[in-house]
Amino acid sequence: MSTHLVLTVIAADRPGLVSQLSDTITAGGGNWLDARMASLAGQFAGVLLVGVADERADALAAALQALPGLRLVVEKSSSLPSGGGAAAVPAGLVLRLELLGQDRPGIVRDISRVLAERQVSITEFETERSSGSFSGEAMFKARALLQLPPGLDPFDLRQALESQANEWMVDLGVAPPAA
Repeated sequence: MSTHLVLTVIAADRPGLVSQLSDTITAGGGNWLDARMASLAGQFAGVLLVGVADERADALAAALQALPGLRLVVEKSSSLPSGGGAAAVPAGLVLRLELLGQDRPGIVRDISRVLAERQVSITEFETERSSGSFSGEAMFKARALLQLPPGLDPFDLRQALESQANEWMVDLGVAPPAA
């Protein structure tokens, strides 16, 4: 059997952090499966999924937590939900959301509220703040993959989001993900 370790890691950004993590994972018999990592304000932040044999999971988790200079959280998970955890999101239609607009406080709160009210799960979420090419004003860009619950019509979700786009003063697109 196999166990999945879900890691969150934060550290002062420096060369060699990913190498340090991957060396420890390989030495502990783990397999690097998936990751999202970024340097934010001089800090390295990442979320990582590792597969490892059941009998090696505890030792690998301990080795990872012993790495110096990292704040690390390790959670064990299996590919199937267990009785004590949160229910898995039922498989449903997946849509891609793209948003671009002038930055302001509350954009993520407003979007996530519309999604939560409809029981839509955000499976991937990426945001970026940058200067507008002509105006130099702060622009906010977001990209997300959304998993709709069974029974939610994608047209209804699109309408709910687009009806808010003018209030939020953003350009917004909702479509199936590119193949």
